[in-house]
Amino acid sequence: MAYAPDRPVPDASPSPQLALTPPDWARDHVTALIGVPLRIVLIVIGVVLVRKLAKRAITRVVQRILEPGDGREPGRRPGRGPAVLHRDHTRVRERREQRARTIGSVLSSIVSVVLFVIAVAMVLDQVGIALGPLLASAGVVGLAIGFGAQSLVADYLSGMLIMIEDQYGVGDSVDLGEAVGDVEHVGLRLTHVRDLNGGLWHIRNGEILRVRNDSQEWARAVLDVTVAYDANLDEVYRVLEEAGRSLREDPDFAGALLEDVSVWGVQSLDADGVTVRVAVRTAPMRQWAVTRELRRRAKEALDAAGIDIPFAQRARWLRGEDDADGAQALR
Repeated sequence: MAYAPDRPVPDASPSPQLALTPPDWARDHVTALIGVPLRIVLIVIGVVLVRKLAKRAITRVVQRILEPGDGREPGRRPGRGPAVLHRDHTRVRERREQRARTIGSVLSSIVSVVLFVIAVAMVLDQVGIALGPLLASAGVVGLAIGFGAQSLVADYLSGMLIMIEDQYGVGDSVDLGEAVGDVEHVGLRLTHVRDLNGGLWHIRNGEILRVRNDSQEWARAVLDVTVAYDANLDEVYRVLEEAGRSLREDPDFAGALLEDVSVWGVQSLDADGVTVRVAVRTAPMRQWAVTRELRRRAKEALDAAGIDIPFAQRARWLRGEDDADGAQALR
């Protein structure tokens, strides 16, 4: 048996590894040490800058929409956009500031929340956290909250639209169904209305289905005057027109009437007399005062002209022993 020549026997034990030095470790983890924090800082700075620019843009847009215009454009109402309406100017500044403050704060909050959510998602993506399960969980939670707070969401959305469209505001006289009176406060969720008796109504904006606003642009004073059937209608028209002319010439009502008082004519033929309608366009919130004064002047003018205002007539039959006695009683 041949003997194999001697061969070097390999060493079975592993060769010792060199220790990883700090520079080598830093070089291998440079992305985690510098790249990720730097990108996170850039994300935060970008979100802050975008938020500032968005808030500045929101402020300018809201001010531009709500500020009163100079009315230079022919055929256009003073103001920019449909949100600005003619109305009594005593509380215009207050309502404009309230709308601007509320709309601006809501839009700023929405922008801040959206940017915050985007920033958090981008930061989590940088640190290696999966966003899929988080987004799924957030969707489920949002769906549950949406079902549970439908009325609350409807109130806020309705309040936002009421302010943007300027359906009514502080100082307006409105009819919201059961609540009729002057608006004292308009919020995103509630509207406060003070009625004629001094009661304060708190109405949820989501429950307001229709609005009658007596304070927008102009109003109309309507007066029905009843005269006797034997009265000369041409004379009645002339007397009522003179009464309306004297009202418009009165300095106390110089800014209340927007046109001459017009007699529309016979409104109805009632059992007690003929009803004649008189109407005139007035400034907002002045229609009631104009109607009361016009009623007083019409009464005085008709009395001076000898035109009777009829009263309710009633026939009475007295039963006697016979028809002759009844007829005699009627005489």
